[in-house]
Amino acid sequence: MENKMKAVNKVALNTGILYGRMLLTMGISLYSTRLVLNALGNTDFGIFNLIAGIIAMLSFLNSAMSISTQRFLSYYQGQNNIEKQKIVFTNSLILHLIIGLVVIIGLEMCGLFLFDGVLNIPVDRIQSATKIYHFMSLTVFFTIINVPFTGSLIAHENMLWVALVSILETLLKLGIAVLLLVINQDKLVVYGILTASVSIFSFLLYAFYCKKKYEECTFNNLFVIDKKLFKELSSFAGWNLFGSICGVTKDQGFAVLINVFLGATINAAYGIANQVSSQLTFFSATMLRALNPQIMKSEGAGDRHRMLRLSMMASKFGFFLLAFVAIPCVFEMEAILKFWLKTVPDYTETFCSLILISALVNQLTIGLQSAFQATGKVKIYQIVVGTIVLSNIPISYTLLHLKFPVYYPLFTFAIVELFACCFRIYLLNRVAELSIKEFFNRVIVKEIIPVLVISLSCFLVTHIIHNDLRFLFTIVISSLAFALSIFFTGLCNDEKEMITKIAAKIKDKIGGKKNLQTTIVHNN
Repeated sequence: MENKMKAVNKVALNTGILYGRMLLTMGISLYSTRLVLNALGNTDFGIFNLIAGIIAMLSFLNSAMSISTQRFLSYYQGQNNIEKQKIVFTNSLILHLIIGLVVIIGLEMCGLFLFDGVLNIPVDRIQSATKIYHFMSLTVFFTIINVPFTGSLIAHENMLWVALVSILETLLKLGIAVLLLVINQDKLVVYGILTASVSIFSFLLYAFYCKKKYEECTFNNLFVIDKKLFKELSSFAGWNLFGSICGVTKDQGFAVLINVFLGATINAAYGIANQVSSQLTFFSATMLRALNPQIMKSEGAGDRHRMLRLSMMASKFGFFLLAFVAIPCVFEMEAILKFWLKTVPDYTETFCSLILISALVNQLTIGLQSAFQATGKVKIYQIVVGTIVLSNIPISYTLLHLKFPVYYPLFTFAIVELFACCFRIYLLNRVAELSIKEFFNRVIVKEIIPVLVISLSCFLVTHIIHNDLRFLFTIVISSLAFALSIFFTGLCNDEKEMITKIAAKIKDKIGGKKNLQTTIVHNN
């Protein structure tokens, strides 16, 4: 029981660290986007999001593939096997060196065709777009070989260093955004080069820190391959890679489709919508990153019951954390965008709302992905769910080809996500004996009343209050109502008990510090 409470406290501490990081980086990132949009203009901003999106989609593979390394490291940490952890790290580094080289060669080959009539880019900007593509493709290599290091940090639940590097990265990007306002060179090229340089700098910080801090992060016997483990890692990473590619192809494939059918200006609206979605999903992604090591370690220690409970908790809390901000934003999207961007590209409001709704549906079963990773049985999961997610592309192409409005395909995103959720539940039932009834009782049913409460709160505020800053009232009032409804109707008894214990411990620590300060003052 004591070990479980220590684990819970560590999760709570790491979640707090990551949330502090998230609030700071989200505010800076959103402001930076506004500066960049104003500096580049709609067309260049759309071009950058198109080109960088094709490249940057592979950056998302960093978090997806790091699960492979993290899963095996956490699994063997659960068994207290340091020698096995060393073998996992060195074999993972070799694997990702190979993947990095293959991917960068593939990107350069694709680049020969993308700029030869495939992408709809103004003729006078093709040369600049090509420069960005070549330079940023190099950063993909560093992003991929960074995977073993980030996986090691997450396995050790060291979220402080992750947070510090992320904050530094965000501040550097803010500096780049400010620089764009004063330089006279081609701003699009400068922005692409400097943004890519930040990614390389982050890799160096992660690598040096892990090498110095963790025993398993060694380069000894680097080229000594454990064939059995290397095969497991390759299979695990390969299927995760397939699933990640399906996800990012859905997002960036749609960007290419709207570019081909409608031009680069529409990409600015879609790029902003994805920026909003990625910033807001940090809320749930942060919590999941803090919980993931415990989910993996529980499976490694043979405690599948706890592993499944944690994955269900991650699904429910992930949904709640995104709904906290996403639902008020959907109601107040027009006002928020005008306040944030001043000049809002066409379709941005609709794109943002529909993508957030799709993200909310995805969060319903987000924790179950970690459960599959913990069991190691990811092949069938990635094939089935990845294929479902990828079906968005042919559906979107068909709708755009038939001249439906550009936002129609985004309606289908949420429907396809719902199908994917259903299959996650079914497959985990088959793979790890997840109780479907328990999942619905502990997760889905518990989410209904809080969602109704926050939606009704937003509806009432938007119909009662009428001023330019109404969105602030909407967010505050609906969030308070949502928090209360979650505590009284959205949590199971064991979750309430856990939160109550954490709150009591925090209160005791604060009280202890106050008593100590009072004693010092009295003695002086």
